[in-house]
Amino acid sequence: MDIILHLGAHRTASTSFQHYMRANAGALATQGLGYWGPEATRDGVLSGVVPAPGLPRAADQLERARGRIALRLEEARRQGITRVLISDENMIGATRRNLRRARLYPGIGERMARFAHAFDGRITRVVLSIRGQDSWWASSLAYGVARGHGVPGVDDLDRLVTVNRHWREVIGDLACALPGVDIVVLPHEVHASRPEARLHAMTGLAEVPRKAARLWLNRAPDLAALRRAVAARGGDVTQLPEGEGRWQPFDRAQRLALQEAYADDLFWLSAGAEGLARLSEETGPDEAGRHLPSGQTERGHRNGDEERRLA
Repeated sequence: MDIILHLGAHRTASTSFQHYMRANAGALATQGLGYWGPEATRDGVLSGVVPAPGLPRAADQLERARGRIALRLEEARRQGITRVLISDENMIGATRRNLRRARLYPGIGERMARFAHAFDGRITRVVLSIRGQDSWWASSLAYGVARGHGVPGVDDLDRLVTVNRHWREVIGDLACALPGVDIVVLPHEVHASRPEARLHAMTGLAEVPRKAARLWLNRAPDLAALRRAVAARGGDVTQLPEGEGRWQPFDRAQRLALQEAYADDLFWLSAGAEGLARLSEETGPDEAGRHLPSGQTERGHRNGDEERRLA
């Protein structure tokens, strides 16, 4: 049985994809594809893979999780399932930890090594969606502020821009934790609104369902919603800008720096990612290095000259 892990990341339309998968689970099962989403993974089946405090030893928790997973997979096999796609962005960590550490998924390597053991080395593919750092951090900050995280100050935002950890390092940690596993990277900008294309890239299925393929769920709250959330807990709403629509906390120079970093990430992936991962284009999982993203013909961001003038 092939095990495919969809790891998110957060803020890359993972909730919309999971809704699409739930809506089509029955049809996919007839093709031999089983699906576990958060409704299954957070209901005990993966408990203990990442140890919980105050419970049995971490090693004991992991072994119990390994047993539960094996039983669940055997049950699926008896039902005629030949592949299982497991989608839960919390496998690689929580958004709040990224915000606290000002880094993209600092613990992904250790966490995924535990998942590799929990699945008894049977993981055949992992899929990671990535997104431009300027919009990814903006969406994560909006999500965090709406749930009680403080509105970031100038120093907080500068730290997110200057810290030396981007998607390339996240993918490198993932590859070290899962040697020999096929790592597929999906750019959010291409696949976010097309869950059927994401499913094709993950599985190679020739016939993918279209039901519930155009829903957009769990959007980042806009400025009006953020002001209401901050006011409800007695915070200072003047820390947020005036106006309506999407909140963009970064200034122009910061956005350009984050866009430059993402362009370098995409260039690295398009150039082969040193054999660690492969980039999935719009039409399906192509080999990395086949060609650059649309409009990208050289290393760096196309606005690099403008950024240097600003500097």
